Amino acid sequence: MSNTEQQNFRKTSNDVAEPESVLLDAIIRARNGLRFGSIEITVHDGKVTQIERKEKFRFQS
Repeated sequence: MSNTEQQNFRKTSNDVAEPESVLLDAIIRARNGLRFGSIEITVHDGKVTQIERKEKFRFQS
């Protein structure tokens, strides 16, 4: 993320954006313990609105 993008992220008109550290902590928590799966980050109007963790369990046959 460029400096301009970071500044724009922190500046909002009437809305309050989540601090970057809060978003990064949420992503790291979603990743912890994940062996197989995916983490999906949903963005609306340039703001992260949702972090979804999908975990797969694989069994040997």
